[in-house]
Amino acid sequence: MESDLLLLAGLLLAVGVIAGILAGLLGVGGGIVIVPALYHVFAYLEIDPAIRMHLAVGTSLATIIPTSIRSVLSHHKRGAVDMDLLRSWAAPLFIGVVAGTALAAYADNTGLVLVFATVALLVATHMAFVSGDWHWREQLPQGAAGQSVPVFVGGISAMMGIGGGTLSVPILTAFGTAIHRAVATAAGFGLVIAVPATIGFVIAGLGADSLPAYSLGYVSLVGFAVIVPGTVLAVPLGVKIAHWLNPKPLRLAFAMFLAITAFRMYWDLWMQTG
Repeated sequence: MESDLLLLAGLLLAVGVIAGILAGLLGVGGGIVIVPALYHVFAYLEIDPAIRMHLAVGTSLATIIPTSIRSVLSHHKRGAVDMDLLRSWAAPLFIGVVAGTALAAYADNTGLVLVFATVALLVATHMAFVSGDWHWREQLPQGAAGQSVPVFVGGISAMMGIGGGTLSVPILTAFGTAIHRAVATAAGFGLVIAVPATIGFVIAGLGADSLPAYSLGYVSLVGFAVIVPGTVLAVPLGVKIAHWLNPKPLRLAFAMFLAITAFRMYWDLWMQTG
């Protein structure tokens, strides 16, 4: 039992450090790295496949809460957060999160893996083939169409265990928002998404069978306790590395990582159902 916990803690510390470096290096949210990493760590530890993805998503969402608070406060001090946009998106984001969390609670492992793998593949395609400064329109759509965007972002992010930046930053920049402002504001979205979604995954997982030791619903408390400090400490290192290296090949490398991760998840599902 103790050896299993030590192994889990060591693996998750590595996950947190890698997620933090990539977040600082490429400006991506840690969840897009943490979820597949947790999924494979839990598979290695032979955690029940029926709850494996739920536990990965719930734990990732919990880790986003403190990192989002730290990030949004830092960006806000520099005046980079678009508070008007954050206020206008907060309610529809919340609605999307509630819907996405409810769907995730009733979805089986296959459904959650399919959602993550498909969106990860789309994100990989965007990173590989779309320039960071490309934009489609000069401003976000208004009215019902404009409100549907944050509902979509909140719902999919809750089901994937990500903070929203992975989806919202490309959307905001496509509609004319400067990249630094989009990243800063997305940190605020992460908090709106992660708090209610984490609560939902805790409630949904209470009493679930085969949960590993020290889990609160679908949140691994060991994972939370180890990943958060690893991520927080590693982000500045990623930022420093970003100043030394050309980001374009790094974006392509990360896109390849996401694509391989997505196809590996598809393969795992095919093997389980074949």
